[in-house]
Amino acid sequence: MGWAECLRREIVGCRRCPRLVRWREKVAKDKRAAYAGETYWGKAVPGWGDPQARIVVVGLAPGAHGANRTGRMFTGDESGKWLYRALWRAGLANQKESLGRNDGLKLRNVWVTAAVKCAPPDNRPSPGERDTCGIFLEREMRGLSGAKVYLALGGFGFDAVVRFFGLRPKPKFSHGSVVPVQEHVHGKADGEDVGRGDEGGQGAGWLVTGPRLNYHFRYALVAKLADALP
Repeated sequence: MGWAECLRREIVGCRRCPRLVRWREKVAKDKRAAYAGETYWGKAVPGWGDPQARIVVVGLAPGAHGANRTGRMFTGDESGKWLYRALWRAGLANQKESLGRNDGLKLRNVWVTAAVKCAPPDNRPSPGERDTCGIFLEREMRGLSGAKVYLALGGFGFDAVVRFFGLRPKPKFSHGSVVPVQEHVHGKADGEDVGRGDEGGQGAGWLVTGPRLNYHFRYALVAKLADALP
């Protein structure tokens, strides 16, 4: 069993944040009328995609009636529609729609995840919940050792990547920005930067933020990222 499957199982079974567990399960029970006939996932949602990915997409958290319903990141809500369509047009996905965990969608060279794995009330995780779940994101990022581009969809995902790499001074978030990522990660024990060595980590790359623009501009960004792949 590879690192991705081991981590997936641990994430799905996680109940470390009581507030998030209560909320995700309440939403799964008190369904939106449009999905009344569906069985909600109602658990933590793991990242997914190509374990050999060069591009890592990092969002905030699963949507209450999106990924919390379908069990797949960015699936079942509007944000997923443009994301997967853009990946498909760029040749990074085998189909343009993500409908559910068993729809046959496969990603090439891309991994899709979020900083927090459970749907939070009002889409706002607490700092403690962010830090607790950050353990999973760190393990994902270390497992994705070939990644070179980190596409952050929003400020929360951006900050999560910044914390992982320990970027100092902390770069300011803005839509459509590009930040170089150096060949180091943030040390957990003493707060100092540590070299790759036994600690693992990624090489130099880029942290990119999604533009607050229409679908065509977003597709152009993903296509440009795809063109940069070897």
